[in-house]
Amino acid sequence: MKIIRASEICSYRYCQRAWWYQRQGFVGKNQAELSEGSEYHQQHGRAVYLAGCLKTLAVWFLLLALAGVIYWLIGTLIP
Repeated sequence: MKIIRASEICSYRYCQRAWWYQRQGFVGKNQAELSEGSEYHQQHGRAVYLAGCLKTLAVWFLLLALAGVIYWLIGTLIP
């Protein structure tokens, strides 16, 4: 029994004939466009990952700055 993947379900819902051709082993004529699309999605995924890392780093720096301000306030208010 063959496992059906989510991408196959999406392909079937988009175009049943294209899904059938894909199951039969036919190769589409738009391989260059498909490759470009895959590359674009990989670049976008890397950009999203980097943005998440930078956001996490910014939150850590904000917490560090807040801790520094609190430390400074405690040092100046309590002799």
